Amino acid sequence: MALNLLLPPSRHRVLAACALSLFTTALPAAADSRQEQLEQKVDALAKQLEALQAELRALKAEAATGGAASAQAPASTAAAAAYVDPSTAPTRQDARAAAEHREAFLSGYGEVNYNHYDHDSSRDEATVRRAVFGIGYRFNDSTSFVSEFETENAVVSADDGGEFEVEQFYIDHRYNDYAASRIGLILIPIGYLNTAHEPTRYFGVERNNIETRIIPSTEREGGISLYGRTDGGLSYDLGLTTSFNLANWDFGSAEGAESPLGSIHGELTNSRAADLAQYVSLNYDGVAGLNIGGSVFTGEVGQNQDVGVSASPRFLLWESHARYARGPLQLQALYAHGGFSDTAALNLANAGALTPIPKAFYGWYAQGAYRVWRSGDYALTPFVRFERYNTGADYANQPAGFGSADRLTETVLTSGASFYLTPNVVLKADYQHYRRASEDNRFNLGLGLQFY
Repeated sequence: MALNLLLPPSRHRVLAACALSLFTTALPAAADSRQEQLEQKVDALAKQLEALQAELRALKAEAATGGAASAQAPASTAAAAAYVDPSTAPTRQDARAAAEHREAFLSGYGEVNYNHYDHDSSRDEATVRRAVFGIGYRFNDSTSFVSEFETENAVVSADDGGEFEVEQFYIDHRYNDYAASRIGLILIPIGYLNTAHEPTRYFGVERNNIETRIIPSTEREGGISLYGRTDGGLSYDLGLTTSFNLANWDFGSAEGAESPLGSIHGELTNSRAADLAQYVSLNYDGVAGLNIGGSVFTGEVGQNQDVGVSASPRFLLWESHARYARGPLQLQALYAHGGFSDTAALNLANAGALTPIPKAFYGWYAQGAYRVWRSGDYALTPFVRFERYNTGADYANQPAGFGSADRLTETVLTSGASFYLTPNVVLKADYQHYRRASEDNRFNLGLGLQFY
């Protein structure tokens, strides 16, 4: 018994194997078939014995070297140490301890969409709308790197309508349980969709009009933010970022009418940085199932360039939102309002242009969804969404005969369903009816997924 306690587990296995081998070989051969079976067992046990003996030798070698063989630094760490002062280079043990806190991670999401138009089948389209892959790295418990790279419409070239872009690229650092910061290319926390736009996290094949036209999804800028959450359920996020560039406004293009801010955002692509923007976002979810909040995003847009006016034009975008989700029911609403200041002279200098700069634009939606069936990971959730928006609701005062007429408000009704294969894989179908732009009435199908 004392001997057993002193021997390591691997030696127990060696002795057990030897005893079993001796016992089986001592059995009398009752028949040829029995003899053959015993010989096969002996051969198998002999191989196991050899493996156990090899393991025992390895354990003895490790004990003799004090475990140094298992403490080798990663190749990258060892190579880096060759280029620093040896007196300050980390030891092998230091390198191993640091490596234990490091963790690379991969994430991603994507969607494949099909659109069938009621009045013009030549516009029907099927495309890989988005394919996004994220790469991250955790340096330690407090500091991480986060990035996302997005390809739109499958192919990126001078002759195709695709686009490749860096969607996020920042360092996240946590100070304590209530405060953290990001620095780099970050998403602006305005509305629901801009920071949570994976296809499994919203209803409808296509993203809603309010959070693509009024709030340009996905709006991102270079800057620094401070964010956190209190014990009472109040989350905050405030930041200083790059701003829009009004010099990019194209009076002859319809792009500004589709999304006024989206037509001039820089996305940290050699962005002008003479003028900066600021934002603040607040959310409260201290009541189970309820979220309410709002945000403000503002800044000058002249960028110290000659944009045709001596004033410093400024943009302002604000929104408020609410969501209630309990059990199978989910209700959601959002209102967003934006505009530019000091644009009268610019519009007058471009009188009669296709797309003047709006003083105000706005939109809102109300949405309801109800999960009607669920079995394991499978779930079926129909939804309906009502939207109203106007990308040119008001223009700065102009002399009589030179003013720009306000645009008409559009109304969209979308109804459909999401069928979840798992919480991270969804099949979608819906129909969208536009009150004024009836040429955009269409039936949509989609496949969405995300992983992390």
